[in-house]
Amino acid sequence: MINQAKKQPKYTIRDMVITALFISLVLVFTMFINIRLPIAANGGLIHLGNVPLFVAAVCLGKNKAALAGGIGMALFDVLSSWTSWAPFTLVIVGLMGYVSGLILEKKQRPQDYIFAVVVALLIKVFGYYLAEWFLYGNLIAPLTSIPGNIIQVVTGGIIAYPVALALKKVMRNF
Repeated sequence: MINQAKKQPKYTIRDMVITALFISLVLVFTMFINIRLPIAANGGLIHLGNVPLFVAAVCLGKNKAALAGGIGMALFDVLSSWTSWAPFTLVIVGLMGYVSGLILEKKQRPQDYIFAVVVALLIKVFGYYLAEWFLYGNLIAPLTSIPGNIIQVVTGGIIAYPVALALKKVMRNF
């Protein structure tokens, strides 16, 4: 009989706990650190939920960043009575986390991080524009959300970078 090595599970309990922690961080940063905008058709919101999303992209990789961002912000939508937004948020923000993590998988130089944030910004702006167009049936109304989305992602990207670098050093010891 051939002696086969046991396969390690793709996601360990540690991975699941850390991913759940980041889902919670995204939810909390979105729910409690935000400013509602009076100019957007849906009320608009600037929040810091992108901070843990980008930290997850740097420290945990594409899959965990996608889960953290998508589920965390979709939970915010459900808990904040913006339930109709939850499916869009799950996909849009999940894609932001996945693509950011994918870009940062091989290289994490400052220029790679900036590129990842810019791509995430484009995903957010175009994704939510399409979602608002679908929900409101209007091509003009979604334009009012673009400035808030830009501020949100750029601010999150700026804050997350030094936090992610520090956390990555700490995580090497675990």
